[in-house]
Amino acid sequence: MLQKTRALRRASAAASARTAAHRPMTILGVASATLVGITLSVGLASTPAVGAMNAASAVTAPALDGAEPLAQIADDAAATLTQAKDAIAAAETLTDEVAASGLDVGAVTSVDTSDLEKDIDKLDDSEVTPVLLVGVLADKAEEETANVVADTEELRGALSAAQQKRAEEDAARIAAEQAAAQAAAEQQAAAALAAANTPDGAKASAREQMSSRYGWGDDQFSCLVSLWQKESSWNYQAYNPSGATGIPQSLPGSKMASAGADWQTSAATQIAWGLEYIADAYGTPCSAWSHSRATDWY
Repeated sequence: MLQKTRALRRASAAASARTAAHRPMTILGVASATLVGITLSVGLASTPAVGAMNAASAVTAPALDGAEPLAQIADDAAATLTQAKDAIAAAETLTDEVAASGLDVGAVTSVDTSDLEKDIDKLDDSEVTPVLLVGVLADKAEEETANVVADTEELRGALSAAQQKRAEEDAARIAAEQAAAQAAAEQQAAAALAAANTPDGAKASAREQMSSRYGWGDDQFSCLVSLWQKESSWNYQAYNPSGATGIPQSLPGSKMASAGADWQTSAATQIAWGLEYIADAYGTPCSAWSHSRATDWY
C-alpha cells in the first residue's frame, strides 16, 4: 500500500517538479549574464555546499531582477535539509517501534528513506557545489521529504490499528478468562453446597459448628445426631404438615431466616439456627434429646 500511494504521489508531483526546476535555470541565465558583465575572467559563480557556504558572500550576493536572491536559496536549502533529516529520524524511530511491537501491520513494515538520504548527501556535500544548483537539489529533497513524511504517517496509522486490534483481543481474552473463572467458582460453590446439604455433609457441618461456637464435644454430638435423625433424618428439605421445616423442624420454617436468608436451601444455615435454639431452650443437645424422648417433641 505504501509503495502504491508513494508512486501516485510521485506521478502527481512530476509537473510541479518540472516547474520548480525552471526557477533555478532562470536565475542561472540572469546570474550568468550579470557575472559576465562584471568580468570576462570569472566563470559561473560557485559556493560551498549548504553546510559550508560563506554567509557573508551569500548575504551580499545581488538580488537579480525577477529572481530569488541567492542568499534566500541557501537559507531555503538549509531549512529543507533540517526537515529532511528530521523526517528520516522519525521514520527510523517508527520502523524500530514496529519491529519491537511484533504486531502484524501489513506487508510494509518500514519506511524507505534511501532516496532522501541520497538527496541529503548531495545537499550536505562538503565539496563545492554551484549555488544555483542548490535550489534544484533542495526542491528534489523537499519533494522526497514529503514522501517520507506521508509514508511514515501511513505506517504509523497501520501500527495504531494493529495496537488497537491487539488491545481489543486482549480485553476479550481477559473477559473470557474472568467469565470462565466465575463460572468455575460458581460450579465449585454449587458442588460444595450440594455436598454440605447431604445428611453426611449436614452432620459434618453440625459437628464443626457446635464445637467452634459452643464447645460441645462428641457426647453432645451423639445426642444431636439422634435428635435430628428422629425429627428430619437430617434432610434440609424435610417438611411436616404442621409447618415444621428443615433439619431442626423449625415451626414455622421462616424463623430460620434469623440465621441467614438462604435458610431454605442451606443445611448449614438451618443447623446454625437449630443449635442456637437448643442452647437457648435446653442448654445442650443431650438435654434437648432427653426432653424429646420424654415428650416426643423438643
